[in-house]
Parts: sequence; C-alpha cells; structure tokens
Amino acid sequence: MRVASIQMSVVEGDKAATIDKAIENIHRCEGSDLAILPEIWNIGFMSFDRYLSEAEDSAGQTLKRLRTAAKEVGVYLHTGSFVEEKKGKYYNSSYLISPDGDVLANYLKVHLFGYNSKETQLLSPGDSIVTVGTPWGTFGLATCYDLRFPELFRRMVEQGAEIFLVCSAWPYPRLEHWLMLNRVRALENQCFLISANSVGFNQGIQFVGHSLITDPWGTILAGAGDKEVIIKSEIDLGELESARQQFPALADRKDWLKGAGT
Repeated sequence: MRVASIQMSVVEGDKAATIDKAIENIHRCEGSDLAILPEIWNIGFMSFDRYLSEAEDSAGQTLKRLRTAAKEVGVYLHTGSFVEEKKGKYYNSSYLISPDGDVLANYLKVHLFGYNSKETQLLSPGDSIVTVGTPWGTFGLATCYDLRFPELFRRMVEQGAEIFLVCSAWPYPRLEHWLMLNRVRALENQCFLISANSVGFNQGIQFVGHSLITDPWGTILAGAGDKEVIIKSEIDLGELESARQQFPALADRKDWLKGAGT
C-alpha cells in the first residue's frame, strides 16, 4: 500500500486559496493508495475568531471539493479536519473518503485542546470511536491531542484497527512530545501510524511539522522537517501480522484489563 502525508501551511486569511493548495497537493499524490491532510488546515487551527463564521456542514465547499479530488486522483483520502456545524453544535470533524468520492467515515475529535487554545470553548467533543474497514486494512481515525490518550488507540485496536490516521496542528515548543507519541502509539498497539501535521505560522503560532509514517515496531519509515512537503512510503500489512506474531504483546494482555485503557 502506497501512502502519502500532506504537510502544509494555511494561506493566512484566505480560505479559498488554502483549499486550492490542498487540492493541488492531493493531485501530487497520484499513484498513492491513501493520502491524509492536517487538522483544521482550511482556516488554520489558531484562527479561533473564524471557527463559527467559517464553519461548514457536510454539503459545504471543503468536503465537496475533497470528495471530487479523491475521485479524480483515485485515492482513499483522509480529509484532515475542519470546523463542522451539526444541529447547532460545532465540531472538529474529519472524514475518510473512498476513491469513488464516497464518504466512508466521519470522526469528531474526542479530546479537545484547552491549553492556550479556545477549542474547548467553541467546539463540542465527539463521543464515538471510529474505525473503518477497507481493502487495504482497517483504519482508525484520531486527531492531534488524541495522541496523548492511549486508551482511545487501544480501543481502536480492539475494534480491529491496523493503521492509525492522525491529522494534527501540533505547535512548538512540544516537538519532542509529538515525535515520541507518534512512535509510542504505533509501537504499543503494533499498528502503522500515519500522521499529517500542520506547518508554518497561523495567528503568530508556529506548528512543528515533522509528519511521520511509522511501522508497528515504532520505526519511522518516512518523516518530514518543518517545511511544506509530501512524504510517501509503502506499507505492508504482512509486516503488521509478522510483528504481532513475533512479539505477541497484544495477545498477552489480560482479559480483565481489556477495555480499561491499559
């Protein structure tokens, strides 16, 4: 399976131009089986004053154009996330789109970020774990701050997840946390993890970039720096099965601890 992570910056104050940039980047992933975008990339995570005014629903321009792009390129597309309005509430919402442009799954970010952030004031948290089966394996969806909560990822594994897809807008100075948590979430769950992080500045805050593609041993297969880039790698689910057989940590879990976030 050929995977691509799109690490990009927002065009400050210009949503239409940023969407155009994302579509161009998706087309640069032609030949890949899966592509993923960052978190709230269309306006920038730190643009809290625009969250409600720029919110869309599932029929809005962002998702509509991404569905079209996925179909044009013939790729499974993790849309990254955007602020979505649902029945009067606002969410940090991401989608998985099929190569036919169909919606396969919708994940609403569970762990909203409140440290030097207004996300918890403006948005509502999701309350569902989302995994989705595809011909390439079972994907588990997560967003940024979720990485700090291992119980979410273990629950996804219990639902059959083999590949974690994580969109993010992780800022400096916590680069080492980002690098560590990507690898640890992959290693402890013996899963592949593909992350797409934001890069550049938004509202004066700099994102760390360093998007990663990590294997079930916690080994980095491809990684970015702090510039706009698309990183690519091939992954083989046979390696996941081999890792779980060679080092059967998941099989060694105690039944009475399952579901307890350990």
